[in-house]
Amino acid sequence: MIVIAIILICILLYIQGTKNFKYWEKKGIQYCKPTPFFGNSLRKYLRKISPTDQLAEIYRNFPGQKCVGCFESNHRSLVLRDPQLIKHVLVTDFLNFYPKGMNIHETEPLMNNLFSADGDLWKVLRQNMSVAFTTGKLKSMFPVLLDQAKSLDEVVLKCSENDQEIDVRDLMARYTTDAIAACGFGVDANSLNDETSIFRKLGKRIFNVNLRDYLVFMLKFLATDTFKYLNFFAPEVEKKIYGIVNSVKEARNGKPIGRKDFMDILLEMHNKKTIIGESLTKRDENGVPEKCEIVLNSELLTAQAFILFGAGYETSAASISFVLNQLAYNKEIQEKCQKEIDTVLEKHGKICYEAISEMKYLEMVFKEGLRMFPPIGFLIRKCAREYTFPDTNLTIDKGVVVLIPLQAMQNDEKYFEEPDKFIPERFHPDNAREMKQFSFLPFGAGPRACIGQRFGILGSLTGLATILSKYTVVPSMNSRRKLMTDPTIALVQNIKGGIPLKFVKREVTC
Repeated sequence: MIVIAIILICILLYIQGTKNFKYWEKKGIQYCKPTPFFGNSLRKYLRKISPTDQLAEIYRNFPGQKCVGCFESNHRSLVLRDPQLIKHVLVTDFLNFYPKGMNIHETEPLMNNLFSADGDLWKVLRQNMSVAFTTGKLKSMFPVLLDQAKSLDEVVLKCSENDQEIDVRDLMARYTTDAIAACGFGVDANSLNDETSIFRKLGKRIFNVNLRDYLVFMLKFLATDTFKYLNFFAPEVEKKIYGIVNSVKEARNGKPIGRKDFMDILLEMHNKKTIIGESLTKRDENGVPEKCEIVLNSELLTAQAFILFGAGYETSAASISFVLNQLAYNKEIQEKCQKEIDTVLEKHGKICYEAISEMKYLEMVFKEGLRMFPPIGFLIRKCAREYTFPDTNLTIDKGVVVLIPLQAMQNDEKYFEEPDKFIPERFHPDNAREMKQFSFLPFGAGPRACIGQRFGILGSLTGLATILSKYTVVPSMNSRRKLMTDPTIALVQNIKGGIPLKFVKREVTC
């Protein structure tokens, strides 16, 4: 009897673990053949391939298809390969795809942030937090940002004087950590000089995904309801971010202090107890969105501070370091950057907000880096209701996850000629107009496009301009032109072995 019971249990588990595997076949859509229980994600769970590289592989394996079916464990996913379909998902038919579906049961407090929240919570947060990223706010933050760039300059100077190789991926992570801590929290993190800084330790723990994190990720997808109370983020991450936010609140007596930084804005919202905005899905009889009210308690406030820090520092660090590596191997492009920087600084006398805004070629260089290596290599959306893609026979059901493989598309010769080459001129205004719409989306598009895009670009360009105005970046003994992504990283892409480079002080500087 025991043997029969075990056999029956195994059969039931197998049926449960493969119940959706005929979904794409019935839809007439080409799909990746799944493995029982794991779907197409076994190598990802074993940390053999990153999510971005997995999607790029699927993209390459199905040329000519507008979309491809796959499975995250037993969950149905659709990989989009066509810019027009992507436009429908992100913009035209956004109300059918507004969820990201990352906080499935809404049981994890830190996941109720602007990046991963859904529905009215996301909409009201977005409406109220957008004031943090206006042009006026960015200009007022710039002197603080410039102070961090000056600290970066001091570290680079020491490396240059000592003819020292340095991992610029780590260096830029410390710079962007300090920038976010100062501009967002009003705190001098000093990560550039102190690896034990609480902000630096928190940042490293968030993105250095260990075995515990991978097991939780896997279990939540293998048995979503059973493990719904398991938190993605480890207890030490929660403890540290709550500690940071509480210490800032105490230092400001729980009130805005006139810095107009991110914490001031959050505290102002928090003291109102509730925040009000337009509902995403509820409308009155005239089609006007209803008013929606969200209680902003301490947990919700901390979740927003968490995503500002986590999403802000790591994505910028990945972008800057990749660009520096490209410049080290593309001498003519680096010289052209430096010539523009010298000209602009001669006009303004120093690095300032207006000077950074005039460095158009530097911005083109930065965008080309984002094209080749977007920090977040894919976008994710979840179908909110049954939906039929226009001009296709494909109808998908509520709950199907839609994946947009940015890395693969932005390195497809169909959209970018000689995609393996670093060619900033692609983003010259005359050329950018000819670019296929929705083929370049490092910050997303539509209502859920990255809210901190302008701040991220400003901080990155400031760091690059600070370095290139005084130094030339060159390959070191351990440098590699072709970089390999780290398969153990889940979301923001990282480079296996870091990005070692050297800085040589320029003979003529402004």
